Amino acid sequence: MWDYSEKVLDHYRNPRNVGKIDDADLIGEAGSLACGDSLKLYLKLDGEKIVDAKFQTFGCGSAVASSSILTEMIIGKTLSEAKEITNKDIAEELGGLPQEKMHCSVMGQEALEDALKKYYGETDKESAVSETEEKIVCTCFNVTEKQILEAIKINNLKTVEEVTNYTKAGGACGRCKGYIKDILERGVHVRKRDARVLVLDLLHYGEV
Repeated sequence: MWDYSEKVLDHYRNPRNVGKIDDADLIGEAGSLACGDSLKLYLKLDGEKIVDAKFQTFGCGSAVASSSILTEMIIGKTLSEAKEITNKDIAEELGGLPQEKMHCSVMGQEALEDALKKYYGETDKESAVSETEEKIVCTCFNVTEKQILEAIKINNLKTVEEVTNYTKAGGACGRCKGYIKDILERGVHVRKRDARVLVLDLLHYGEV
């Protein structure tokens, strides 16, 4: 049995801002019913300020809690402020989530990002092209390489199990776990290269 914080339980039992906004200015979506979890986020704006937010979600208690707390976090913020919110912020605001449920906070961040993309001018055609070009790593949960890389970067993930907990990739048939391992190893090489470049720069400028 997973250990949930009181705040997670509260937002699951008494979710805030459930429903839809009929005249929403922005709508963001993440996940899919076919993959087991989905979220639709509605935003009402006054200029660039978010004055109302509601959600509809299909998923577990952690998905409900993550969606609920996200609406509270963004109401009253400007779009540029909301853009800075990460899945780590959502989880921390809830007092933490079990590692196996961190993908619920990622889904919240992705729905918010989807809504903001529409505001900042990404057309449906551009989105369709982008989605077509993105490489699907996990076909069971429709998780792209870009989503995995972003989760690794934001949360400093180091193992395949952690990637599965945060993105669900590899959580069904498991055939993509080898590719996820390759992505993680590429990330390690990039970090080591960047670290070497930084040291050389510091030596060049006499700061080491």
